[in-house]
Amino acid sequence: MKLLFLIISMSFITGNSSSPEKVNWGFYGHKKINRLSIFTLPSEMFGFYKEHVEYITEHAVDPDKRRYAMDGEAPCHYIDIDHFNEEGEDPFDIMPRKWEDAVAKFTEDTLMAYGIVPWHILRVKYKLQRAFERKNIDLILKYSADIGHYIADAHVPLHTTENYNGQMTNQKGIHALWESRLVEVKADHYNYWVGKATYVKNILGLAWDAVRDSHLALDSVLSMEIETTNEIPSDRKYSYERRGNTTVKVYSKEFCDLYHKKMNGMVERRMKQSIISVGSIWYTAWVDAGQPNLSELQNIPPSEDLVKEMEDLDAHFHHGEHKGRICE
Repeated sequence: MKLLFLIISMSFITGNSSSPEKVNWGFYGHKKINRLSIFTLPSEMFGFYKEHVEYITEHAVDPDKRRYAMDGEAPCHYIDIDHFNEEGEDPFDIMPRKWEDAVAKFTEDTLMAYGIVPWHILRVKYKLQRAFERKNIDLILKYSADIGHYIADAHVPLHTTENYNGQMTNQKGIHALWESRLVEVKADHYNYWVGKATYVKNILGLAWDAVRDSHLALDSVLSMEIETTNEIPSDRKYSYERRGNTTVKVYSKEFCDLYHKKMNGMVERRMKQSIISVGSIWYTAWVDAGQPNLSELQNIPPSEDLVKEMEDLDAHFHHGEHKGRICE
């Protein structure tokens, strides 16, 4: 599976539309964010989450896999906020933050067409809270892994625009470059210390703040890629790397180094903010559930039903047709 991911992830970096994984931080990034979020938790939660660190890590990518099995999953990963930019106005002023108000103004069909990630984060938070209240191990694990994915997606600038893969600006491939290739090349050098999770009074506000901060970085993501392309000779923009028995075309390390330098650590900052946000929302859901004693749930593995559900999801992912937007 690891080799399969490496081959697939490298193929989509250069815009190969046959690749099924061209979405969201790459598998590596999502897994790293979920895994490191566990270490932000207080001692009352840490033991339970540490025991299930492998599940939380491996299933950080389940929401991407569900794009192949479920209609309506794709909009949960993004919001094309620039679609609502009317006559140069700030789209964040135009778009109501509450779901009911947004539906009343734009209709649910419109919102689903252009993404619902901030509202979906709040929805999954409530699901996680109820799972804590019921001490349902399966659902605690499932929704913890899921919400980590959606929170991380909200921290990606290219998840806030209709130009999500540079297809409108002749920059096709930038999506995977920013959130997969740069992470692969640079992640080992990042400083992941983010402190401890804190209680979040306004989950929806945090989600919208993440989207706004991401969108404010979008111009730099696009313009600096153009600058880098202009400064790196065309024959040095890409290189070839051996992945197992396969040779794949990738953005060169020279190109990645210069692009990363121009952005002044943006990818690292967005990853770190994702990590502390994930931990804080897990913590908030637990507090709002009455702080159940999670030590009572330790040494109990996930049920056979959950294992079967995940196996079925993997089967759909590897053999099914895609049911949502991908970054071509």
